[in-house]
Amino acid sequence: MIRLLYRNQRAIVKVESLEGLERPDDIIWIDLQDPNPTQVAEVEAVYNVRFMSEQEQAEIESSSRYVEIADRITANSNFLQFNGSEYESHPVSFILKEKVLFTYREHDLRTFAETVRKIKQNALTTSNGTQVMLNLFESRVDLDADLIENISREISSISKSLGINKRVSEDILLRISEYQEFTMSLRENIFDKQRVVSSMMRSEKFESGEYDKLRILLKDISSLLEHTAFNFERLEYLQDTFLGLVNIEQNKIIKIFTVASVIFMPPTLIASIYGMNFRSMPELNWEEGYPFAIGLMLLSSGLTLLFFRRRGWL
Repeated sequence: MIRLLYRNQRAIVKVESLEGLERPDDIIWIDLQDPNPTQVAEVEAVYNVRFMSEQEQAEIESSSRYVEIADRITANSNFLQFNGSEYESHPVSFILKEKVLFTYREHDLRTFAETVRKIKQNALTTSNGTQVMLNLFESRVDLDADLIENISREISSISKSLGINKRVSEDILLRISEYQEFTMSLRENIFDKQRVVSSMMRSEKFESGEYDKLRILLKDISSLLEHTAFNFERLEYLQDTFLGLVNIEQNKIIKIFTVASVIFMPPTLIASIYGMNFRSMPELNWEEGYPFAIGLMLLSSGLTLLFFRRRGWL
């Protein structure tokens, strides 16, 4: 699928074909979403650009994330999206050539829809592909902030459940581990954007007002990184709290078994003594010997239990 944005007098118009444009020179953005080879070849031939392959987009080396030559800037960045059960990272390629932005992606991303909506609402403030690219990163940073807020709410929910219920559940540990993984993925994606925006700041292809936007973007990205670090610390604290509760539960179980074994030690000793079959034992012929032994066992258990209670061990 191909989407194009171009200026038509004072408005921004979106079309889905290269054909029928009144003034093709007014194109500011060409977006390829899951295109077929024919569409990719057509755009590359008409505008003399080359999109990176999926393997090149996935590379983490600096030379693959940001390349600047005489007439264009090529950048790759990962965009994180929640699919309902997990967070998935989708690569996006950017080519900025002669104030026209080309984007290549395989998935439908909310960032792009939000950016188109903002551009149409503020058509006068968007006149070229450079501004579209900055708007895309601004929208992405805003959505990353929303993701961080969602994770923060979930962390608070886990913390409250641990504090109120004080119960050890395997589900809680799995949730903590899950959100640790989400936070790490989000942090990696934000670092990726920081690297691209920092490279853009060092470029000489932007205007002064655009550098101001880039500086604001870097500040916002830095604040997001601080927030993700704080969330990760909270998750580690919750994990330590969970393990502490596990130890308390285990200590309680061991305590119960210890108390039970100590309580039954005196009766066991008494039973062992009167279980001996020596001829000279006077209690062997005593009619009240059996109830006496049973009573002695109960008394010894009761005294041991009372001693534990008075010492506060129960």
